[in-house]
Amino acid sequence: MTNLELKQKANEVRKGIVTSVHSAKAGHPGGSLSAADMFTFLYFEEMNIDPKDPKKEDRDRFVLSKGHTAPGLYSVLANRGYFPVEDLTTLRKLGSYLQGHPCMQETPGVDMSSGSLGQGISAAVGMALAAKMDNKDYRVYTLLGDGEIQEGQVWEASMFAGARKLDNLVVIVDNNGLQIDGKIEDVCSPYPIDKKFEAFNFNVINIDGHDFDQIRSAMQAAKDCKGMPTAIIMKTTKGKGVSFMENNAGWHGKAPNDEEYATAMADLAAIDEQLKEGN
Repeated sequence: MTNLELKQKANEVRKGIVTSVHSAKAGHPGGSLSAADMFTFLYFEEMNIDPKDPKKEDRDRFVLSKGHTAPGLYSVLANRGYFPVEDLTTLRKLGSYLQGHPCMQETPGVDMSSGSLGQGISAAVGMALAAKMDNKDYRVYTLLGDGEIQEGQVWEASMFAGARKLDNLVVIVDNNGLQIDGKIEDVCSPYPIDKKFEAFNFNVINIDGHDFDQIRSAMQAAKDCKGMPTAIIMKTTKGKGVSFMENNAGWHGKAPNDEEYATAMADLAAIDEQLKEGN
């Protein structure tokens, strides 16, 4: 896909995020919006997947380690054709297969249930090791929050991945700088993130997480790197695309009311117009 097409898809993903969280009157829009460009690139360009065969054996795997940003994952899965976009409005509703955190038993396209922070990367490391042991060539991608990496389990998993030279593993950190209690550096600073992963024998790449050229280049570099797992540290804006949510920790886990929803959708509609003009 061209960068313009990816930007347009990412904006549709953002609309789905805002719509689903508004409908549920609960959820986590901020970190879903910051990762929307990466979700879009993974599912529309990077990964070997088939929405018509979600469990195909040779598919690439994705684990949403920061499982609370399920609205972002659900929106990209819907837009990719795993299930109807209209179903996004059932988020968190009684009987819906779109639960507050991803459930692999219920939701097409979800490779691992997640939500307890730190556990997703551990599952992804296990998947990558399984591929090596079975001589399979599928790749495993996992997305972590920068607040999440304050969990010790993240570094246990990383130590193991580096020691086992799992070059089929890509760990992506969404460094939007904010967590539920405020700035990550004020809560419990994980900086320097890149140096920590380097210490665990990772190939580390720092990028702008909203720049598709940089995302594409990083993914290619991850494929080209042999004998080491890759960590992509992406600098992003929490709440990206919605004016009043951007860089605001208060929107980590809060749903917009009707008036705020209208403003958010107007913001995203304006981005659509800019993209139609080729900007």
